[in-house]
Amino acid sequence: MSGKLYVVATPIGNLADFSFRALEVLKQVDLIAAEDTRHVKMLLQHYGINKPLISLHQHNEDRASQGLVDKIRDGQSIALVSDAGTPLLSDPGLPLVKLARQDGLEVTPIPGACALIAALSVSGLPITRFSFEGFLPRTASARKSFFQDKLSDTSTWAFYESSHRIQAALEDMAGIFPPEHEIVIAREITKLHETIVKAPLAAALQKVQSDENMRKGEFVVIVAGRKIEVDQQQLSEEHLKILRLLLSECSIKTAVALATEITGQRKKRLYQAALDMQENQ
Repeated sequence: MSGKLYVVATPIGNLADFSFRALEVLKQVDLIAAEDTRHVKMLLQHYGINKPLISLHQHNEDRASQGLVDKIRDGQSIALVSDAGTPLLSDPGLPLVKLARQDGLEVTPIPGACALIAALSVSGLPITRFSFEGFLPRTASARKSFFQDKLSDTSTWAFYESSHRIQAALEDMAGIFPPEHEIVIAREITKLHETIVKAPLAAALQKVQSDENMRKGEFVVIVAGRKIEVDQQQLSEEHLKILRLLLSECSIKTAVALATEITGQRKKRLYQAALDMQENQ
C-alpha cells in the first residue's frame, strides 16, 4: 500500500497555536521533511516527538522530491513542514506536492497557523476578495514597477516583507501611492512583540522610520484596494437606495436581480455597486 503525504501547518510564533491533529500526525508519520531541520527539532523536542528528519529547502527540493515520492509509494507516510506557518505560502514544498499528485498519491492538508490569514482577520479592511503577492522584489526599481501595477487594484492585497527591506519597501510605495491610502502593518504575529498598525500610508511610513522596533521581525503588509466611486449619472441616488434596501433583506444575487427589474439598469453595473457597498460597510 502507498503511504501518504501530510502538509502540516506549524506555529508562527506562539507554540500553543499547534493543533492536536497536527501533533498526532507528526507522532505517527515515518519521516518529516522540513525546510530547516534545526528549527523544527526545537518544536519537536518541545512536544516530545522523535522522528527522522530530512531537509527540503529551495536549493534541493527539485532533486529531493522524487526520492520522497518513492518512499511514499513504498508505503511510508511523510509530513511536510516549513519553518513556521503553512507550507508552500512563500515556502518550499511545491515540487513535492506536485509530484505526489502526479503519481496519484494521497496528499492531506493539516491546517493551522498562517501569518497572512491571521493578519487579514484583524486588519479591518474588506477581505471578501483579496490577493496575496508573496515577498516583494528585492530591487527598488522592480518594487516601484510592482506598486505602479497595483495602483488600480480595487480589492485588498497583501505581501510579506523582511526586517531588512520593510522601510525601503514602504518608501518606494509612498512614491507611487497617495499619502492617505490606507494600509495595515502586522508585525511579529502571535509573538511577544506583536504589533498591528492601521494607518494612512504616510503615517505608517513615519512610524517605521522613527521607531527602530518597527523595523524588526517579520511583516505582513495589507493594502486597501482603490475605492470606486459610483457613477451618479449611471446610477442615481434613488437606484442606490433601492439596491441598499434590497441588500438588507436579500442575498446579493437576488438583490441585484430585483434591482435590475425595478430600475432597468444594467445587471453588471448594479452587481459591481452591490459589491462595493458590501466591502465598504
